[in-house]
Amino acid sequence: MSSDRFEDMNSVSRVRLEATNHDGVLIGKTLSAAKYRSCRGKGITLPDLALGLDLNNHSALGFGFPAWRRDGLMTDIELRPDESTLIEWKPGMASVIGDLWTLRGEPVQADPRQALKRIAAAYTERGLNILACVEIEATVFQESVEQARAQQYQNLTPLGGTAGAALVHAKSPDYTEYVEAVAARFDEIGIPWEAWSDEAASGQIEFNIAPADPVTAADRWARARQVMREVAYSLGRSVTFMSKWSAEYGQGAHLNVSVSDENGNIFFDANEPKVPSERMLHFLGGVMSTLEASTSFALPTITAYRRLQELEGPPTTQTWGVANKSCAVRAVLAGASATRLEYRLPSADSNVYSTLAAFLAGGLLGLDEKSAPPPPFEQMAWALAPGVVPAVPKNLYDAVTALEADDQLRRYLGDEFIDYWIGLRRWEWLSFHTETERDDDQISVWESLRYFELA
Repeated sequence: MSSDRFEDMNSVSRVRLEATNHDGVLIGKTLSAAKYRSCRGKGITLPDLALGLDLNNHSALGFGFPAWRRDGLMTDIELRPDESTLIEWKPGMASVIGDLWTLRGEPVQADPRQALKRIAAAYTERGLNILACVEIEATVFQESVEQARAQQYQNLTPLGGTAGAALVHAKSPDYTEYVEAVAARFDEIGIPWEAWSDEAASGQIEFNIAPADPVTAADRWARARQVMREVAYSLGRSVTFMSKWSAEYGQGAHLNVSVSDENGNIFFDANEPKVPSERMLHFLGGVMSTLEASTSFALPTITAYRRLQELEGPPTTQTWGVANKSCAVRAVLAGASATRLEYRLPSADSNVYSTLAAFLAGGLLGLDEKSAPPPPFEQMAWALAPGVVPAVPKNLYDAVTALEADDQLRRYLGDEFIDYWIGLRRWEWLSFHTETERDDDQISVWESLRYFELA
């Protein structure tokens, strides 16, 4: 899309300039058309707290800040529009996604979108192209968001009833009204989707967004979630991407990735199409060696670890397998165009920019070093005896500790990105353990208040 696109939007009177923070929340400002026109080349300033507040609007403290946060009290950073993302969001309003820069004109290394762009560029430098897509899961409720707030997000009524199982078409009209309205909005603003379905939990929906390059895939994820929220509110409903809002099944955000070179999909071996190619195995070698360290990106909240229930769908072990959905990574061998890897660990409240960056960093490590993965797991990877295979970290503290001990992801994602993330996740852990009386076996009201609307 050329930079003249904005000038062609004659009816636009305001522009929403946006990015995501580390928790995946859309942040930014809405500008008048005149203001946007005057700053579209240099961007707008935001306080550095845009990347320094938790979901309860508290400053995250207790760790060393990078240089762009040490320059002064609440210094500014810049949000510069990426006009390739410019669209007309609705009549009179445009939307454009941007990247965060320091006032010195340097990329903010901790910016999730910038991190994903860096790792994607590293693939390009090696003559490789990535296709990625995300499966978005959410739960919709009969109550309006105002009523949900009044109830502290407790005892809500899932839309479409509680009877039935996954993939049921016989849902009540209120459910299909919502999903069809979301699909229509996707069509209006140009988010290509491939399918939607009723998921396992009551009121749960899954949208499959079409593959794209990794940054575009993450941009579509961010916008799709915003659409799903806006449609729910407009219909007097509420929606959550919380990884587990009740004792019902949890919610994921599976990532699907393939890599190609000038000869095509490097994960596909035309001579042996039923087994992973050598380069898929190398990619897997790096992914599996960094899987434990990357867990806090895939599972970034307190609640995300409550989703790791045996036999409920999410992987609980550090395993990979061919066509094995009980593993953390599934190799899908489906011909030259569709052979891919599915990363099944990420929860619905993960930030796809960061999670995809970490997954691709592990894969690139494996390709560079020609790593060998452990053998594929050929049994059901749930309910195993302790010690059979390594388990996924059981909580956020353990996951962050694994990331701090790792030096491989740092080489590809950078010290600032890793260290700042560790600091934010430690603050998340500390907040939970100091701000509420909790029962570790039960989802707390604190978690609902913190995650239901924004995560």
